[in-house]
Amino acid sequence: MSHHLVEARDLAFAYPDGTRALDGLSCRITHGEAVGVVGANGAGKSTLLLHFNGLLSPSSGEVRIGDLPVTAATRVHIRQTVGFVFQDADDQLFMPTVEEDVAFGPLNMGLPADEVRRRVNEALATVGAGHLARRAPYRLSGGEKRAVAIAGVLAMSPSILVLDEPSSGLDPAARRRLIDLLRSFSHTRIVATHDLDLVLDVCTRVLVLHEGRLAADGAPAAIFADADLLARCHLEPPLSWPRAASGGGATATA
Repeated sequence: MSHHLVEARDLAFAYPDGTRALDGLSCRITHGEAVGVVGANGAGKSTLLLHFNGLLSPSSGEVRIGDLPVTAATRVHIRQTVGFVFQDADDQLFMPTVEEDVAFGPLNMGLPADEVRRRVNEALATVGAGHLARRAPYRLSGGEKRAVAIAGVLAMSPSILVLDEPSSGLDPAARRRLIDLLRSFSHTRIVATHDLDLVLDVCTRVLVLHEGRLAADGAPAAIFADADLLARCHLEPPLSWPRAASGGGATATA
């Protein structure tokens, strides 16, 4: 079985205050897929993503990356396979300079200095941020911070990229660079977002979450053409979606 495979099995999670964020959710994502995870606020999107590299542990059910369950014993290995980009880039940037931030992960993997430098330079070049290497992260714009946060994940050479609201707060030019970057990756990509136009541009599959459950799973065209599904899940079609479109084809699961 490919280590790129991501699978949730009957996943349930409740926060300490009793809020039930996931309620028996199952899904399976395979090598090279670009999958959008959409839903209204509180649907469970971020909670689901946080389980994919062990940042949260399920109340019941399990998550598997390839043949490995995500547990306390496997988290170190899992996090080398699953790169996570947080919604707020400030949650990832904490070193004095950009290059030190991007080097943090590879250094903690025990890589030699020459390999760390190569990875840092390559990751910054990939996101178009090589000129920021000596800058302090707190002096960067929102789009620059997002690019550096992605570079820090790429420097660890993950097989799977998980991104939570990656276009939030970006200006149009930065958002377009992000879309072009995501489309260029051969990684498995899992993107939770309210930006449904980004989903149309990047993703070939959409998971619709509603009240902690998987409401539908299908191609973007099928999902966004299903007016009843969108209304039930408190979603609107992408701004670029033809308003006269109609039809179906998504696989409803709840």
